[in-house]
Amino acid sequence: MASERMADGRDGDRPEGRSGNRQESLPRPRDPAGDRQEPLPRPLDSIDRDILQILHTDGRASIRAVAERVHVSRANAYARINRLIDDGVIRGFGARINHERAGQGASAYITLKIVQNTWRTVREHLRTLPGASHIALVSGDFDVLLLVHTPDNRALRELVLTRLQSIPEVLSTRTLLVFEEDDLEPES
Repeated sequence: MASERMADGRDGDRPEGRSGNRQESLPRPRDPAGDRQEPLPRPLDSIDRDILQILHTDGRASIRAVAERVHVSRANAYARINRLIDDGVIRGFGARINHERAGQGASAYITLKIVQNTWRTVREHLRTLPGASHIALVSGDFDVLLLVHTPDNRALRELVLTRLQSIPEVLSTRTLLVFEEDDLEPES
């Protein structure tokens, strides 16, 4: 039923994220970047994996629909989804966007070589860039892979030549224009 969609949150059936009364029995390890505490990983069972597949395919699926498809009660489905959120397995719910139709006609992967041990500083600069949609620290011939979407090539040129290359820790960049892209849809 449409009123039970998790995205609209009007029926009280929507997972709310971290609950304030949850007790942690083990200390949380630091994430590899050292910025925040991460919950200890918990093994996922087949029901958890099925729930993740359903929500990956349709992030707006209702709790009732998820429960029916994985053959558990609504309360169980709700609790499992909340636990997956609390554990950081589910990072959020979002829309898959056609960037061209949304006015972002130029897309590019940009590789960056950066000064050693400056990843955290560079990452903070990159997070503020307009149109940045994915940032990854990688191994190989370059250090960082950045995906950006801009309105046109002029805006892309400005982003690379003015914004990126003015970051002191960035040694060099290489821009790979995206001619066509296709998000892979999850298998149902």
